[in-house]
Amino acid sequence: MTISRTGARVERQPLSRYTTLGVGGEAEVWFVSGLEQLAEAMEQPYRVLGGGSNLVIADQGVPERVIRLSGALAERDLEADPALSTAEEIVTGWVGGGVPLPGLVRTLQKMGLSNLEGTVGIPGQVGGSVWMNAGTRFGEMFDGLHTIEIVSPGGVRQVTPDDLAWGYRDSGIPRNHVVSRVRLKLRRADPADVLAKMEHADQARKGQPKNKTPGCAFKNPVLPDGQKVSAGRLIDEAGLKGTQIGQARIAPEHGNFIVNLGGAAAADVHALLDLIRQRVGMPLELEYELWPERP
Repeated sequence: MTISRTGARVERQPLSRYTTLGVGGEAEVWFVSGLEQLAEAMEQPYRVLGGGSNLVIADQGVPERVIRLSGALAERDLEADPALSTAEEIVTGWVGGGVPLPGLVRTLQKMGLSNLEGTVGIPGQVGGSVWMNAGTRFGEMFDGLHTIEIVSPGGVRQVTPDDLAWGYRDSGIPRNHVVSRVRLKLRRADPADVLAKMEHADQARKGQPKNKTPGCAFKNPVLPDGQKVSAGRLIDEAGLKGTQIGQARIAPEHGNFIVNLGGAAAADVHALLDLIRQRVGMPLELEYELWPERP
């Protein structure tokens, strides 16, 4: 371990420990706790690793620095900002990009604050979840955002959702930018009502696999008439559920999930992704992020 000139902790580590799939080789990991340390980490080629819930990292790792948000960038202030809040709608203080999303959603429910309960069960961190506009069919991150602080090698800026061309699983924030903090925009609600919505959304996930997984592999494709088609149903109809390569398997429970049975390699996962694209009768767009990128 070394300490950078601004105080960031730097270690070479296997990235598999930071992903929900549990695969990935080594890289130089920077643990940054403030904007000064983040700026230093961004002086050389870098990637940002949050909860690792939508990510497949190569078995060889990556050559770039890997940034992890910690310290003050993983803290949350959920008090209502009196200058921005009303009786029915509150705007919080700053919530760090390194804050785990599941715990945040549970805390908001207990406080009687609604807008993000549709993201229940997503195992990421706030920054990465905002960057990809993570969500379920019951809601997404942009349902509850007021202000987003974005850091790039050019500096720091604050934007609102209206400033971004965001959409389905896409924030419109460029790849080399970091979501360092956000302010949440939430509605006051009965905690029991918020909990009921969370339980309803959670119940719909009961058919999803319990093994290590990055989540849904492909976005649901859109037909020319604007209708979405379930990627999982297309994979099922192609007869691929349960297909296994090495220790990676297309989940028998849901065709749009690839799981690690224990000891899977990233190469196994890539082989399954390629097989799905070959066998399904329409183009599929990855929901996973791949490190490094592939065509």
